[in-house]
Amino acid sequence: MAASGSLPAVAAAPGARLESVRALAGLFREVQHREMAKESVFRDLLEILRGASDEIEQAYKDYCELVDLDTCLLLITECFRCLRNACVECAKNQHVMRNLGLISTSVCLIKLLHGIQIKEELLLTALRCSLQFLGNIAAGNGDSQNSIWKCAFPDLFLTCLTYSDKKIVAYCCMVLFTCLNSEKVRELLDPGNLTVALHVLKVYKEQLESEWSFLIVTDYLLKCPELVEALYAKLSNQERVTLLELMMVNVSEKNLHTSEEMNVFMRHADFLAGCFQEKYEAVLKLTSAADADDEEALVTIRLLDVLCEMTSNNGQLEYLQALPGLLETAIDTLRLTHLAGKQTVNVFTATHAMTGQEEILHPAVDFKSHLIRLIGNLCYKNKENQDKAPGAIRQADFVFSREGSQKTYRTLCCRQGICLFPALCQCC
Repeated sequence: MAASGSLPAVAAAPGARLESVRALAGLFREVQHREMAKESVFRDLLEILRGASDEIEQAYKDYCELVDLDTCLLLITECFRCLRNACVECAKNQHVMRNLGLISTSVCLIKLLHGIQIKEELLLTALRCSLQFLGNIAAGNGDSQNSIWKCAFPDLFLTCLTYSDKKIVAYCCMVLFTCLNSEKVRELLDPGNLTVALHVLKVYKEQLESEWSFLIVTDYLLKCPELVEALYAKLSNQERVTLLELMMVNVSEKNLHTSEEMNVFMRHADFLAGCFQEKYEAVLKLTSAADADDEEALVTIRLLDVLCEMTSNNGQLEYLQALPGLLETAIDTLRLTHLAGKQTVNVFTATHAMTGQEEILHPAVDFKSHLIRLIGNLCYKNKENQDKAPGAIRQADFVFSREGSQKTYRTLCCRQGICLFPALCQCC
């Protein structure tokens, strides 16, 4: 325990060192002990980490067995716990540690531990605590963030984002999120660095409970249209669906206030509209039972969902209404899916018999109703688009029995001040 208002020194004897560091880590959980910490304490911890690193490196370099690896890993873990705890809401300690070189030493040690290629719990715990330390020393400290970025990007992030341990992946995402800013995000555009962003998306897809990966995408990646386009080109169809779902969340929750935000929105709108116009016919694959879960068709459905959400924002609607060919593509897609449903019995065939709890809504029916929603939004208070839409839609003779759908169409028609869908909503 601490005596006379001071912290104990780290024991020099190897046998007592582990317990000494462990006791110090406990003391640093308290604010008063963090604030009174002297540089000499962190210098001692640095020397312990360097010594452990040299010992491990020499043992594996000489292909000899490290007799006391467990004790070495325990000591490394407690050192990182100590450093992690000492950083909490203490800028003084963060600066001292960084100036001593603890960030670069820690990054090198993490890479060394990864190279041991064993998955026992002691090693995993050491890696987890090391990443927690990096996250804490970076929290609210721009200098530490820059130092970590310089030492760890992209190699350390690539190593830890692909680790088999979920906690290590989560802590790596925490460090990455803490270090990112608008300038660093643009570094991800480099072909050699783009893999970091790709791995973040994979982490989110595979570990939906990972809050940090979600925040990296929504708070940073989606704010760089060039990066979104580069990522989209590299993603599988399943991963594109995941990205589009995240964009859907971002669009539905975002109120644009600045010219920069508006510019990002317009870039996304241009890109997604282009993707939809290029791939809209892929949805027709759903007419075949064998292709009922076609991934390219599911991408088209998600593209439409995001465009519907974008056109529901009146503040940006005028820009979307002027996008070349988007309205015509939506009308053509609606006509094609309706025709496909009449030619054979498939997911685009209208059903009438089911009512109440027996009623089943297939995603394809949602697709057609979302097309109508997109068309209605693009025609809202836009005479030029209104002149393009009614005749083309009336030729299709759509019939849907669902009361909910009829309400949706009626709302759209009333929004226009004209009836775009007389066969659907029967409001005129």
